[in-house]
Amino acid sequence: MNQPNPSEGFVRRFFSKLGPGLITGAADDDPSGIATYSVTGATFGYGPLWTALFSFPLMVAVQLMCARLGMVTGRGLSAVIRRRYPRWVLWFACSVLIVANVINIGADLGGMGEATQMVSGVSAFWWTPAYAVVIVLLLCVTSYRHMARVLKWLTLVLFAYVITAFIARPDWAKVLHATFVPEIQWSGAYLSVLVGILGTTISPYLFFWQAAEEVEEERSKGRTTLAQRKGATDEELNDSRTDVLTGMLFSNFVMYFIILTTAATLHAHGLTNIETAGQAAEALRPLAGNGAYWLFTLGLVGTGLLGVPVLAGSCAYAIAEAMAWRGSLDAKPRVAPKFYAVLAISMAIGLGLVYARVPAVKMLFWSAVANGVLAPPLIVLIVLLTTDATVMGSRVNPAWLRVLGWLAAIVMTAAAVCMFVAG
Repeated sequence: MNQPNPSEGFVRRFFSKLGPGLITGAADDDPSGIATYSVTGATFGYGPLWTALFSFPLMVAVQLMCARLGMVTGRGLSAVIRRRYPRWVLWFACSVLIVANVINIGADLGGMGEATQMVSGVSAFWWTPAYAVVIVLLLCVTSYRHMARVLKWLTLVLFAYVITAFIARPDWAKVLHATFVPEIQWSGAYLSVLVGILGTTISPYLFFWQAAEEVEEERSKGRTTLAQRKGATDEELNDSRTDVLTGMLFSNFVMYFIILTTAATLHAHGLTNIETAGQAAEALRPLAGNGAYWLFTLGLVGTGLLGVPVLAGSCAYAIAEAMAWRGSLDAKPRVAPKFYAVLAISMAIGLGLVYARVPAVKMLFWSAVANGVLAPPLIVLIVLLTTDATVMGSRVNPAWLRVLGWLAAIVMTAAAVCMFVAG
């Protein structure tokens, strides 16, 4: 009789713990993220590699607080704010989210359209609205959970950056130095890149999404009432920590190698000002030759199809929770019409921004900068909520999580202020 393999059991248990955190991490490497990291590596070379290590614990802390909030209270972020703070605080938080998300939706749709034009020859003018319509229709006829199971495989294309990084033969001594020795330049351009990196890794939409998806995870287990969802066991919190750590590690791993690859290819050959999707795709040429455009397009479209529903969905969750409407991406439109109306309107407004004629890569980059400027006040709210015993009971943040949360808010605020001063 075959003996059970302990390693297989461990692997199965590990992957069974992955859920909202992994989806959030994958969605974080959306077209805006790819563009921001590409611009960073092309413009400043290996110098900013240290940001991948620096931002990782901050990103984990914020997302872990959001996960704990959703699990312990049984409510999404907006619903908790609505019950704990005055209305103006609630609508300020929702307004910050909506502004950041609409800009991001437009940037991501525009980037997907331009990348597809690059390989098809058909104008992005037609591709961009087509993607918007397809995403809305898919969300209406199937659940995001089912979409994500398929789309996660498309994000594996991003590992092409990891392979290319080794093929391009970078100067590994400089790479290691840049990874562990921070280099900061006092210039508007460098600080805007720093704000963009922080904004695309620690983004407002991820906060609302993480908490909402933890609630959805509870509902999928049959805990349909608030009383059934409230509270979390030590085992559940430990599993959530594993999930969030894995998702954020995946996100920052991809971030690191996109910066490294574009530094070793584009920056090393003097292409330091990226304005088109074609220029960004050149980073993959050492691996794929002319197929670099196809690899880049698949990666951008795959992450867009995964990320744009998260952007629009987090808007819908936030407004539905704020208004006490029924709403879920697992519900059909006829059951939650107002929820899906918010989702469609946010997509339509984002689509409208695309036709402002801003180059796609620049729009993607500046949407990340907008996230970096708008995120700190939301992080402050999250830290306050998750350290409040009236909200969290005995599950308030441990000291290390509270410190990292405040540090994330302070660092992002300081970076944004310095950017405006230096700019």
